[in-house]
Amino acid sequence: MAGVILKAVFKTFGKTTAIKNFSLEIDDGEFVVLVGPSGCGKSTMLRLIAGLETASSGEIYIGDQLVNEVHPRDRDISMVFQNYALYPRMTVYENMSFSLRMRKIPKAEIERIVRQTADLLRIGQLLDRKPGQLSGGQRQRVALGRSIVRNPQVFLFDEPLSNLDAKLRIAMRAELLLLHQRLKTTIIYVTHDQLEAMTMGNRIVVMKDGLIQQVDAPDAVYDQPLNRFVAGFIGSPTMNFIDCRVVSEKGDLYATTPGIRLKIPESHARHAEKYIDQEAILGIRPEHLTVSTNNRHLDAADRFKAVVRVIENAGSEKLVHIRNENDTLVARLERHIRLKTEETVDFTARMDSAHLFDKQTEHTIF
Repeated sequence: MAGVILKAVFKTFGKTTAIKNFSLEIDDGEFVVLVGPSGCGKSTMLRLIAGLETASSGEIYIGDQLVNEVHPRDRDISMVFQNYALYPRMTVYENMSFSLRMRKIPKAEIERIVRQTADLLRIGQLLDRKPGQLSGGQRQRVALGRSIVRNPQVFLFDEPLSNLDAKLRIAMRAELLLLHQRLKTTIIYVTHDQLEAMTMGNRIVVMKDGLIQQVDAPDAVYDQPLNRFVAGFIGSPTMNFIDCRVVSEKGDLYATTPGIRLKIPESHARHAEKYIDQEAILGIRPEHLTVSTNNRHLDAADRFKAVVRVIENAGSEKLVHIRNENDTLVARLERHIRLKTEETVDFTARMDSAHLFDKQTEHTIF
């Protein structure tokens, strides 16, 4: 097993820079997820680590070895692709044992390794079948097994679950996590699905336009995003963003729009003081909006009126699309709350969990 170190890596294709100054240290045995929208450079970065692309500049280390000039087959890594890439005319056993046979491993040892790995992945009964006789989930397990038998220092996964249906993706996420716990091998995993990133990684690397936006544990990325892009990309439904103005009244600060006036908590006020009388962006996650009760202790600044436009019943919860004077927002509510479309309702916002972003830079203020 080994860690991976990336130092100021750049990759250009003609006049296009796909990876910009990418620096990251991945610990031995860590599960790191590269996440971002299509075209952000995450798969390119994975291919650079694998040696399938050559870095334009920068250094790539696997363990203590600088591998920029090392051939992919000599990097002691294994890569699992989105499309499985199985040999259709070979059986499962032949697919899994292929790399071992190429390395002239003794037949008895190949038999032991393949059957042990097949049992680990619960595909021992499929060894005589060919890929065309397998389901998508079974084929993905075979692709995993083919990688595991090589016993690499690092596993690279390039959106391995994106071809599976929703139910099977959930099951395979759990399988991969259990596999990591058993093997304790370094995993670098690429996905555009922020839910996969949140549920699987020890750390998440959020990317945009070839640049790292934030690297942190999933909870930290969710609760303490460094900028508007990260705040909006991580979380489903996405964070609500409201163009507002920061004003000071009688020593208190408020985020105001024509239809909303919400008090900024004292714990956040010091960060917002230099933005008084300036435009900013208020960010509120759907779960931090709720229907206001008839509580007389609530100040008017703790609530706002909005019209219910659409109600999505998701079983355990409701996603309610609401509209006030300027903004359309989404609230995640408990299933028992009864609302009607076109009804005007008082809503409250948990401002202690809200975020404020600089209007120009979109960096987080609090």
